[in-house]
Amino acid sequence: MLHPVILMTLLELRDYLKTQRRVSLLDLTRHFDSAPDALRGMLAKWISKGKVRVARVQSSCGTSCCQCDPLLTEIYEWIELDSTIL
Repeated sequence: MLHPVILMTLLELRDYLKTQRRVSLLDLTRHFDSAPDALRGMLAKWISKGKVRVARVQSSCGTSCCQCDPLLTEIYEWIELDSTIL
């Protein structure tokens, strides 16, 4: 069983993703004041449940400078269908 603090954070992450729909890892690190790897671990839980996916984006912003922060180009999307729509 998950520790209560982790469970609450998973639920907070779920709620934030549901509200935002699409968000960069940088936004998540700022919103939750958490390390990227910690968030990736929690995101992996939602990915394994089929609720979140990594959005297909370029590895950069499209320019040739190659100086984009990778956290900006790592995008996550909430993909669960709202059962009230069906």
